[in-house]
Amino acid sequence: MAGATEQPFTLSVSDADLELLREKLELARLPDELEGAGWDYGAPLADIQRLLSHWKGAYDWRKSEAEINKLPMFTRDIDVEGFGTLNIHYVHQKSDAANAIPLLFVHGWPGHFLEVRKMLPLLTAKSPEHPSFHVVALSLPGFGFSEAPRKPGFAGRQYAEVFNKLMLALGYEEYVYQGGDWGHLLGAHVVTHYGHKHVKAWHTNMLRCHPPTLLSHPRAYISALLDTTVKAKLAYGAKWRRSGMGYMIEQSTKPQTLGYSLADSPVGLLGWIYEKLVGWSGDYPWTDDEVIEWISIYWFSRAGPAAASRIYYEMTSGNTQDPMAGTTWMSVPVGVSYFPREPVHLPKSWAPTLGKVVFESEHDKGGHFAAYEVPEKLAGDLRKMYGKGGPAHGVVSGKNGYD
Repeated sequence: MAGATEQPFTLSVSDADLELLREKLELARLPDELEGAGWDYGAPLADIQRLLSHWKGAYDWRKSEAEINKLPMFTRDIDVEGFGTLNIHYVHQKSDAANAIPLLFVHGWPGHFLEVRKMLPLLTAKSPEHPSFHVVALSLPGFGFSEAPRKPGFAGRQYAEVFNKLMLALGYEEYVYQGGDWGHLLGAHVVTHYGHKHVKAWHTNMLRCHPPTLLSHPRAYISALLDTTVKAKLAYGAKWRRSGMGYMIEQSTKPQTLGYSLADSPVGLLGWIYEKLVGWSGDYPWTDDEVIEWISIYWFSRAGPAAASRIYYEMTSGNTQDPMAGTTWMSVPVGVSYFPREPVHLPKSWAPTLGKVVFESEHDKGGHFAAYEVPEKLAGDLRKMYGKGGPAHGVVSGKNGYD
């Protein structure tokens, strides 16, 4: 089953596509900027000018491409009920540990599969001191180098089906899961549909859940009443909703309109995503090469730069429902890592509404892209959660992470 349709994947952007990009960069027309605007109005003009110059000159896509191709990448056809077959791209990095734990890593927006790259050597390392993992990191349908759905309605249930079928095709009947951003929200869906039988535990670095009620979660409700951080956490979240969620409303309601700009203008795409990379990360020192490589994954993506935005529309039914609609509380063990610059800030006392919380860890640095910003911290949490003496040790039958 594991080798039925799997094909090795090598990233190879055509010379014609690179030439078209160069032409578009040369013809870029930038907007003006108000004096002293800084970040208040969005990505600063000086930053975009610098990045544009770097993209046109010093940045070497072929060098990035060669480094990306060092990853063990593959594609595989996955049949999705009602949506036909989608060709899915993924990284599959195996450990040398005999009993390594299968782990599915799922990114979000504006992320992509390369978020996992820095964690791969940490998670797959074999040691008697910590567990090891076989890591699968896919490109979500419509992102990176996965095929995009061709008709409306591809939402939580369908993503969960893709995830589970991919892991089963790789021979992993039981596995654990890690995700942030959409990876978190989709995690709730995959656990709802495949928890216990296939998904044995999961971990998130972005707590997004509902407030506890006296009837649904009485202990959590009482804990929340006593939680002195609730007011500050909710105020932080309210501020972000007022001033930082315009992108979400647009992508949840009219992604096609936005898509014309993203698909045609590499500089427009740069501005749209760069603002989030900086605004949602901690004190991470983004290099110009890192930023341009990140944007390039979107620009050269299989379905085009506009396709990824549609996940917002589909998961919210055009901004008319909660993206967690259709999920249910499951007693599958869940761990939560808290990073200070994560924009989605909810009280820790709400976490039990997500599932059976068995592990929590609070960090002093890091933000939304924790796997990329502070890989050692996120990998460390997974080691603690699944290692010997950890609350989720041995959840996968016969795969405890050690030789």
